[in-house]
Amino acid sequence: MITRLLDGRDLRAVETEWAVARMIRGEATSAQIAGFLTAFRAKGETASEVGQLVDALLGEAVAITIPGTTVDIAGTGGDRTGAVNVSTMAAIVAAAAAPEGVTVVKHGGRASSSQTGSADMLEQLGISLEPASDQVARTAVELGITFLFAPRFNPGLRHVSAVRRELATPTVFNLLGPLINPARPTHQVIGVADRRMAPLIAEVLASRGRSALLVRGSDGLDKLTTTAASEVWIVHQGTTTRTVVEPLDLGIPRAAPAELRGGTAIDNARITRELLAGQRSPIRDVVLLNAAAVLVAVDPTIESLAEQLHHAMTYCAEALDSGAANALLDRWILRA
Repeated sequence: MITRLLDGRDLRAVETEWAVARMIRGEATSAQIAGFLTAFRAKGETASEVGQLVDALLGEAVAITIPGTTVDIAGTGGDRTGAVNVSTMAAIVAAAAAPEGVTVVKHGGRASSSQTGSADMLEQLGISLEPASDQVARTAVELGITFLFAPRFNPGLRHVSAVRRELATPTVFNLLGPLINPARPTHQVIGVADRRMAPLIAEVLASRGRSALLVRGSDGLDKLTTTAASEVWIVHQGTTTRTVVEPLDLGIPRAAPAELRGGTAIDNARITRELLAGQRSPIRDVVLLNAAAVLVAVDPTIESLAEQLHHAMTYCAEALDSGAANALLDRWILRA
């Protein structure tokens, strides 16, 4: 199989399923996993192969059902910008601003190709990572937000995680992370660090009938950025359109990359609490922008994307300024 990839040949569905099964059931050695991931990256993934991997991994995941409209915001990671956990912070703000019946189902894990993963920061804030699936679902219904810890709901990934950390470079699993949420959210915002992968992920989502915004800052951030313009691929009703978002058009002053940087889980948890307490900063701007993207992904209109984001940011800012987002986090911690 590795030889096939090194020869530049695409994998057949049966081969993809076989490889995934060997990895997540612990039947492949670390060397074999590393070789597979490296050869796959060197060949270049196709939409068909990524779709096959998604299907195989979701088939092995712990099933969970969350009623109503569900949305996830996550990045592929690997952008090497050292930015704070924008997606996780935006998830909290968006959940506080979202209309009734919309649930933010955040899926993620510990850091593999970055300093601090979503799970690392949430754990530092006081969110339990290991509740039973029925408790996770109840939290979603009661609060409008919940977290699916990837190793808990995709247990077989533990055999791959250690190898990914040792490789310390993005692999196909960076692409898969946002696509294998076991809750199968109806809507998504996905940040893509590698621009070449955005059309590929869009193709996978469109083929599954998902509604999503794929975003990438021209500064390399796998989020909507405020240091430069951002590209957005809008996936809706099986089609994909591309546009550009300029922060200045939304009344957002351009930030310097250093102003968006985070640090350890302790650092990022502190920054999150400062944001939710009302601190004004460039981090607030980028979080509001990405939280707005969540609301837009759930309920798109015929307006331009910039107009939609501008309107949605108003609701997200209100959720921050009223203390609703901070109160939501407090309730989540108590619930967990």
